[in-house]
Amino acid sequence: MGQIPKHRIEQDSMGKVRVANSALYGAQTQRAIDNFNISDLKFSKSFIQSLALVKKTAATVNAELGLLDQPKADAIAQAADQILAGKHLTQFPLDIFQTGSGTSTNMNMNEVLTTICRRDFGVEVHPNDHVNLGQSSNDVIPTTIQVASLTDLTENLIPAFNQLIEAIDHRTNELMYVAKTGRTHLMDAMPLTFGQELSGWSSQIRSALINLEDFTLSLAALPQGGTAVGTGVNTDERFAECFANKISDFSGHEFSVSDNFFRGLSSQDLSVGLSGHLRVLAVSLNKIATDLRWMNSGPLAGIAEIELEALQPGSSIMPGKVNPVIPEAVSMACAQVIGNDATITVGAMSSNFQLNVMLPVIAYNLLQSIELLSNSATHLGELGIRRFSVNTGNVTETLASNPILATALNPIIGYEQAAKIAKLAYASNRPVIDVAVENTDLSRDELEKLLNPMHLTNARRDNGE
Repeated sequence: MGQIPKHRIEQDSMGKVRVANSALYGAQTQRAIDNFNISDLKFSKSFIQSLALVKKTAATVNAELGLLDQPKADAIAQAADQILAGKHLTQFPLDIFQTGSGTSTNMNMNEVLTTICRRDFGVEVHPNDHVNLGQSSNDVIPTTIQVASLTDLTENLIPAFNQLIEAIDHRTNELMYVAKTGRTHLMDAMPLTFGQELSGWSSQIRSALINLEDFTLSLAALPQGGTAVGTGVNTDERFAECFANKISDFSGHEFSVSDNFFRGLSSQDLSVGLSGHLRVLAVSLNKIATDLRWMNSGPLAGIAEIELEALQPGSSIMPGKVNPVIPEAVSMACAQVIGNDATITVGAMSSNFQLNVMLPVIAYNLLQSIELLSNSATHLGELGIRRFSVNTGNVTETLASNPILATALNPIIGYEQAAKIAKLAYASNRPVIDVAVENTDLSRDELEKLLNPMHLTNARRDNGE
């Protein structure tokens, strides 16, 4: 009895190719596997499933327009549903560094869907003539970038950042009347409250998120229907509008038709714009993470205003050491997002005539940035913001001995005299109030009111009290 062959012969317009029997893809995908072996970077699950959704939508619309037999359209749609359900994801093995239009990945999807149609539903379809009907890689891949990005933003990133805002706002209210030493240039400055400080974090994130949400309206305008160069050759003139309506129904997100297919295919300005918004979020997250690390520094020789929850041992050689692991991990993720932004920008610069030719690397970096920021916001909020405790004793002691409190005396005794008191207090390591009693005509009662840290924060006035 002979051995079962491990390979089969597939054929495309260039000839015959050996393909593993276990593979659902065909000749064009196998050629890309053989030709592109530059990295181990692959398209994300989000991208692959969005591409399957594009194919399902196209098949459904083509059937409704009378361009594709209903049995073929149904089979393609059901095959795509399997991928949308998380099946067959290992059948998309192609390297990100491939042909710049993403044609290989488009054909990878076409071939996989073709095999599923034949194997599971007994329906013969052709990867180009039927699965790719009325489409081109040149409009499919840009459309998929936008669909995947909008989906990941609305379903993952925006909810994660809203939860982060809620976590910060909760601690803001909780700590609104806990005064601490302010710092500018990393040096002691006038007091503020923890709540005031955290409100700045919340405002940063909220502002960036509002701008991002406004931008998603542009991202929702799809270039599907432009086909090869933007003219819509080989597709029905009704296809674009029907496609936008149908993919909105399937996805639950509101998509529309791009007002200019030539722009949609030949440029990646939308990806650059989106990446810019993600960069702002990364900078904001990193600011919060860095502040937390400084505030947690110590516990004896640092600022030690707060204590982050101990999550794991911090050293392989120093027993008992605990590090701010969540803020550090978040800062690294932010660095990656900022690096991705540079790659996306360079990729968008490769928009030559009627097509951008760095679509795969733009897609990879854009979706990775969304994923990194989504997860970072969740981690920072749940494991950092919600769980830190304030070292009240250390905060109070540091604040009471802060020479900068003498600033409050400027309107009464003048800048020069206040500076003298601040320097004396610092040099003698004594509270400002004690030095002020000796060097002004003000009574201790008056000075206690003037130098009260909470009074100087204006926290109660800010909150209508």
